[in-house]
Amino acid sequence: MTDVIKEIRYGSTNTYLIKGTNGSILFDTGWAGTLQAFCHAMGDAGEKVQDISFILISHYHPDHMGIVQEIAEMGPRICAADIQKDHIHFSDRFFARDKKVSFTPVKDENVRFFTISESRAFLKETGIDGEILATPGHSDDSISLLLDSGELFVGDLNPLYELELHKGTQIETTWNMLLAGSPRKVYYGHAPAADLKTNPLGRLLGNSAPNDIYALVKKITRFVDKGISKEIISQKTGADTAFVEDVTRMYVTHPGVSVQGILDRIEIKGK
Repeated sequence: MTDVIKEIRYGSTNTYLIKGTNGSILFDTGWAGTLQAFCHAMGDAGEKVQDISFILISHYHPDHMGIVQEIAEMGPRICAADIQKDHIHFSDRFFARDKKVSFTPVKDENVRFFTISESRAFLKETGIDGEILATPGHSDDSISLLLDSGELFVGDLNPLYELELHKGTQIETTWNMLLAGSPRKVYYGHAPAADLKTNPLGRLLGNSAPNDIYALVKKITRFVDKGISKEIISQKTGADTAFVEDVTRMYVTHPGVSVQGILDRIEIKGK
C-alpha cells in the first residue's frame, strides 16, 4: 500500500506530510516566524498539527528547522538520526542575529534520537515502510527518506540534473547510493517533485526561463559575491526586492548551484 503524501505549501521550503497506517511524519519545516502560515496550510490540507506523530528534519539549516520546536510544542515529537545530534543547534546563531523574527531553539531533552540502522523499525511505528539514509553532500547532517514504494525525500541535496557539476564529489557518491535504491519520484526541498520514470534526470524548467531572467540572476549573484545588500542590488538591477532575496537565499545556502538550479528552486516558471 502506498503511503499518503501531502505537500504542505506555505513558504519557500517544501514541507511534506507522510501518512502511514498508524501515524504520520512531517518532513522539514520552514523559517522561523512561519508557524501561523504552517497551521493554516495544514488546515487547508484537511490535517491537524496535533495528529502528526513525528517530525524529521532533513538537515538543521535555518530554512528547514525554523519552527520545528514550536510545532513540537503542539504535540508532535522531534526525532533525529544520531548523525544529526551535534547539529541540532547549528541555526541558533543565525536566528539570534535576526531580531525581526521570534525563534524557539530545540529542547534537547525532548528529542528522540535513533541510529540509521534502526530507521526502518522507527518508521514502522507509524506504519510507514522505508528507511532513512545518511546523505552528506549539502551538509554533514543531511538525511534522506526513501519509501519502499519509491518516493524519495532529499531535502537540499543537489538535484540530479546538476550532477554533472559535482562529478567526483560527495554529492555524486550520495546520489549513486540513493539511485541504487531504485527511487521512482524525488521530492526536493526547494523545487517541484520529479518523476524519474518520465523525466530520468529530474530536470524541471529546461530552457523555458527567458534569457533576460538568466542574465538577471547572474548579475544578482555577482553582487552577492561582492557583499552588496539586497536593497542596493534591487536598486542597481531593477529587480523586485523579494526576488533578490529569493535568489540570494538559494545562492548562499546551496554552494555550487547553477543559475538553472536557482531558477528551479524559486519556481520562476510562470512568474
